[in-house]
Amino acid sequence: MEKLKTAVLYGANAVYFAGKNFGLRAFAGNFSREEIIEAVKYCHSHGVKAYVTVNIVAHNKDFEHLSDYLIFLQNSEVDAVIVSDLGIAKLVREVAPKLELHISTQANVTNKYSAKIFADMGAKRIVLARELTLTEIKEIRDYLPQNVELEAFVHGAMCISYSGRCLLSNYLSGRASNNGECIQACRWNYEIREKSRGGEFMPIEQDERGTYILNSKDLNMIEHLDDLAKAGVTSFKIEGRMKSPYYVATVTNAYRRAVDILEKGKDYHCPQILIDELEKASHRKYTTGFNYKDKREEESEYIQSSQPVQTDEFVAVVTKSSENNIAEIEMRNRFCIDDDLNILSFGENFDKKLKITKMTDLKGQEVLDAKLVQQKLLVQTTFPLQEGEIIRKRCE
Repeated sequence: MEKLKTAVLYGANAVYFAGKNFGLRAFAGNFSREEIIEAVKYCHSHGVKAYVTVNIVAHNKDFEHLSDYLIFLQNSEVDAVIVSDLGIAKLVREVAPKLELHISTQANVTNKYSAKIFADMGAKRIVLARELTLTEIKEIRDYLPQNVELEAFVHGAMCISYSGRCLLSNYLSGRASNNGECIQACRWNYEIREKSRGGEFMPIEQDERGTYILNSKDLNMIEHLDDLAKAGVTSFKIEGRMKSPYYVATVTNAYRRAVDILEKGKDYHCPQILIDELEKASHRKYTTGFNYKDKREEESEYIQSSQPVQTDEFVAVVTKSSENNIAEIEMRNRFCIDDDLNILSFGENFDKKLKITKMTDLKGQEVLDAKLVQQKLLVQTTFPLQEGEIIRKRCE
């Protein structure tokens, strides 16, 4: 719920999430039925749409309780369900006809003919497979009725397997990747052995850290939103359901500001400040994925390391807005008086420098070094802070 509210606060037009079943993020702290109702009401009260994923690769047993769940989602006024299975798509139309139907990227829509079949089934939106060029996206757009929308991922982790169809997790751990339990075995450090030489290990290292030949770079299209729009993409999607609230805030805020620039109708040019923003949250090296067939980078794998990097860290969140330039904050990572800090904001404080000159606990005791996890503190600043803003500092 914290991540959902963060996405809304930092500018998302819609938020997608899962219930306890039928979604592809089984370990993401998903929503109970009561929480789904709460989430939908929260989104709608802020003018934001709520989409629920029902996108597992379904087996016979999965349909036993599915009709009841879909009816519940319809009664909860969910704006759309995101599905990948043909049987589930058909069931949605039969038992919950008021639910808008979106086709998941897991359905592997890579051509205009399969897109048209989903459109004929009543799909309002198709979330395209990542393995498409902009030219192919435009061809799909031109082939479909205008009332059918296209959605494309613009940012986040990329699966090394074709549209996420992977069995590594199943084979190595018994956890089904296509039913939401993926262990991300593609991120591991691999080596090979020669069977006929008694299991001798053979070097395949790119550097001293090893090799990560299955480890994909992260997608980042913030500099190319105009190209996506020209190709006919209606909705820009951010992958982030297993990420931190800080990640959600940073990336959503950057793309919100970029889309606002795009919608002004002039020649789109992403400011450097927004490009730099995306370095401040945890990520692997960036790629534009499959969008530019004639501009593909030398590699889409991130072979140097499986570990993400970031330039800034989340040190506190504002829990009560300033009064007389004194705000209540909650500590998340260690910082001290006079540290050089920076504001991540959905408003005018975005990227402002911050120097805290006085800090106390809620009892009025002076604090020079904020090192107690999630301690509430009162800080004096030179400009007012807003509830929900994030305070960060450069990683050492």
